[in-house]
Amino acid sequence: MPFYPQHIKVARLQLQKNDPVMKRIIKLVGPFHAKTKRDRFGTLVSSIVSQQISVAAARTINNRLLEATSGSIASPKFTPEGILKFDVDGLRELGVSRQKASYVLDLAGKVHSGVVELEGLQRESDDEVIEVLTQVKGIGIWTAQMFLMFSLGRLDIFPCDDLGIKNAIAKRYELGELPSKSKMLEISTPWRPYSTVACWYLWQSLDLEDG
Repeated sequence: MPFYPQHIKVARLQLQKNDPVMKRIIKLVGPFHAKTKRDRFGTLVSSIVSQQISVAAARTINNRLLEATSGSIASPKFTPEGILKFDVDGLRELGVSRQKASYVLDLAGKVHSGVVELEGLQRESDDEVIEVLTQVKGIGIWTAQMFLMFSLGRLDIFPCDDLGIKNAIAKRYELGELPSKSKMLEISTPWRPYSTVACWYLWQSLDLEDG
């Protein structure tokens, strides 16, 4: 599901009304322009490959993997079948670490067999989506939350373990130190049911040079 403009408009108005700090952040950052990713399997493959490496390195490896596993030159796309043509050693030759290769193969195997049905996740609750996705090796709660936010377009996700969110809250709410989980939950209460939108603004605020 995409981020519908009418929903984002309501979200921005409510966030600005309920939280003076968030009102300032929204004013500084400007319009909301996040987009959801329709390719759910490809999104998860890229998420696994990109863990704990630089953006540039992740892009290089993902492109190499996509070129090798996709059956289409004109419109390349990750598929479980394309991934499963390789074993761990084959994926390692493409630049994927041994551990991540095992994770990608586990994902492809579970999607191919129907253990994980990505197309049906839209009908499930947030908790059910997390339960399904975390069956896959290498997919934890944070990755599942990012999927909920930017693949399924869920508007009320709050990844309280995200370091960027912690840093942004510490800076914007002038805490002087990284907040505890209880403090983050307290601060985020006025954002509901639009925590996803608030988090996007917090991430964007990290790039601002306003002090």
